[in-house]
Amino acid sequence: MKIYKTMNRNIKMGIALAGISLLSLNCSDDVLDQTNPNSITPASFWKSADDANKGAFGMYTPFTNIWYYTRFEIFTSDYRDDVINGYNTSERTAVGYFSGTPDSNATFWVWQAQFQGVARANEVIFNVPNIDMDAGLRDNIVGEGHFIRAFNYFNLLNSWRNIPLVTLPTSEYDLNEVVQADPADVWTQIENDLMAAQSMLPNSWSADFTGRATAGAAAGMLGKVYLYQGKWTEAKAQFADIMSGTYGNYQLMDDYAANFTEEFENNAESLFEIQLVNDGNGGWGGDGAGRGKGSAYQPDLAPRGFTNQNGMRVNQWAYDLFTDELTVDGELDPRTYTTFFANSDETTEYQGKTLSFKTFTDKTYSEAYPDGGTEIWGNKWMDWEFTGREQSLDGGWHGGGNNLRILRYADVLLMFAEAEFMLNGSTPAALDAINQVRARVNMPAFTAITMQDIEDERIKELTFERTRYFDLLRWDRVVERIVNNPEFKSESAGTGAYKPGREYIAIPQNDIDRNAPRWQQNPGY
Repeated sequence: MKIYKTMNRNIKMGIALAGISLLSLNCSDDVLDQTNPNSITPASFWKSADDANKGAFGMYTPFTNIWYYTRFEIFTSDYRDDVINGYNTSERTAVGYFSGTPDSNATFWVWQAQFQGVARANEVIFNVPNIDMDAGLRDNIVGEGHFIRAFNYFNLLNSWRNIPLVTLPTSEYDLNEVVQADPADVWTQIENDLMAAQSMLPNSWSADFTGRATAGAAAGMLGKVYLYQGKWTEAKAQFADIMSGTYGNYQLMDDYAANFTEEFENNAESLFEIQLVNDGNGGWGGDGAGRGKGSAYQPDLAPRGFTNQNGMRVNQWAYDLFTDELTVDGELDPRTYTTFFANSDETTEYQGKTLSFKTFTDKTYSEAYPDGGTEIWGNKWMDWEFTGREQSLDGGWHGGGNNLRILRYADVLLMFAEAEFMLNGSTPAALDAINQVRARVNMPAFTAITMQDIEDERIKELTFERTRYFDLLRWDRVVERIVNNPEFKSESAGTGAYKPGREYIAIPQNDIDRNAPRWQQNPGY
């Protein structure tokens, strides 16, 4: 994919202006119930190609709700893993130390935004096929609907597990008959949606619409869905198609850091990313016109003193993993500097630059913390070098326009290596895939690998990219790795609140109450 910076403005502004709130969810009603604040009904709206395009943009806007990827989603993903040690006890950090409650707003907001995406996709899939418009574009938009519905159900399933499965607009079913689905049925629906998306989506969009879901994004997500279920053969086939160029020329960027700055958004390595823009708008919740479309999660990753949020620090083991192995030139892995901010004078020559530990306003550790210290902080996504910001909240909430990369080609290579390893062991194909990722950052090539090597490489490549906790979950290692190491959550409350089943988040209590006795709370709560 080419870099189309203009798309970062066009689709983002299109999303904001579309204001497709006609399909939004109401907090006070069932999570799947939709209200109509603009007095537009499905019968009056779905008439033209313009309506179909507005509906398409409307499916993306929940992603930029502060309740979803612009901020609160991070508490349901990265803050739960063994790398992040979140400060203080609050409903934001609670699920990270297994103390989340069914009445927590922090997790309910994420649940609601994700179901909002499902509801809007259901409307598009149901209504757009009946619109008289260009058949190719119509199929593309319906394909987007299948992708976005699958994507949101994938997130819901992996965080809450026992969820309702609805594939029709609310006008087409009785809300009083909605039940929680067997997780196996949700997996099947996700697979079917992604296969439909593959067949209907283009390999790329025009420059004005870069950032919309593509066939390659659908293939990558389908492979990931198979991998999460242990369907190694099916997963490998999807990743192999991407690697062979079936969906376009995806490739690793020369510079690892190019994946985390606004300067290189929608680059050749990116299969799917959340389109964000520093538009100067604010807004708590909601996703209509005038609401901020910039990122607000950086304050929850930023080093102490560069954020007004409680924040977090990095557990020492993770930094040690990065630094225990050196490049072919005997220097630190370049990914260390992009990912962390640490008290070290180490430098690495990489891509014509001398890398060292720097953070906002080009400060070294000793400049940021004259009294010294041993704490390790997050640095990925801060984009401080490109923007020159003093701290993560410069410009207020929604202050960052740096896109959040959700699925990268490097991840595809590592998932291929895992699938191949699980099928056939340490084969040349598995080695080639993982060694491509390592070669990009001058790490020595493996001559043989174990599953531990694959896990470690995923940590080095993908830390702070919403993958680590869900890797542990699918490997059935949450108890072994997090619960049994309470020091990983020492800055909040340890892991003593854990009960079997709390690997998943509590279903919001208001939805349990409204749907009783059909819905049951997750085990452990």
